[in-house]
Amino acid sequence: MKDIRISAVICNSPINNTRNNLEDMTRWVKASKKEDAAIICFPEMNITGYSSRIDIKSVAEPIPGSSTQYIRRLAASEKMVILAGIVEKDKKGRIFASHLVVKPNGFVGVYRKVHIAPPERNILTPGNSIPLFETHDIKFGIQLCYDAHFPELTTYMANQGADLIFIPHASPRGTPEEKYQSWMRHLPARAYDNGLFIVACNQIGKNNKGLNFPGLALLINPSGEVIQKKLSRNEGMMVADLKAKDLDWVRNHKMRYFLPNRRPELYP
Repeated sequence: MKDIRISAVICNSPINNTRNNLEDMTRWVKASKKEDAAIICFPEMNITGYSSRIDIKSVAEPIPGSSTQYIRRLAASEKMVILAGIVEKDKKGRIFASHLVVKPNGFVGVYRKVHIAPPERNILTPGNSIPLFETHDIKFGIQLCYDAHFPELTTYMANQGADLIFIPHASPRGTPEEKYQSWMRHLPARAYDNGLFIVACNQIGKNNKGLNFPGLALLINPSGEVIQKKLSRNEGMMVADLKAKDLDWVRNHKMRYFLPNRRPELYP
């Protein structure tokens, strides 16, 4: 990989407010562009808002759809890679927690949440593929919130060549400090065990359906160290530089890069 600057947004994304949520995205993308970021990552379901109630279906959209086209135009005009979350409805009427990857050249990729949390299971359908994406000489994956609790998913992405994993969240309850302590139980291990960067961000504030989200964003390097974080009670943005030397140092260290020494023949 090469050095890259990213931004991770902490934003309020109420349900039944898709148009305003898209307009807010424009503001954050323009602010990120001024900071010379190449990729901007928004929280899980930031376009449509997040809920585990059945009425989330009312804001679900197809991909491509009107929101996808809006983001394609925004990515092209600002020349930025945009990662944004949406409630997706497919042609069979199934509902997915999906995250878009939209490049300035018009490319649209989609990651569908693989691991569905128990409160979501009556509504969301799990995705059945684990795509990786490439831009600016970096290969990255996406996981959504509950996905991060399953170590095998990160290891699979690492084995497929991921240098970085974005983990957008819609994780409610508690203060930013409490949520940060919760994330510290598992996110550093995902980076450290697999020798890659982790970038995570969360929604903030009320969703108009009884949930309240604590705002935070962070960057963890391949040594499992938090090198930048933003804990906030207001909307905000973390801008961070990912250094190729941090990745190279781990992957060229025989005692720090564990992945090549796995024995998958013993644990299929």
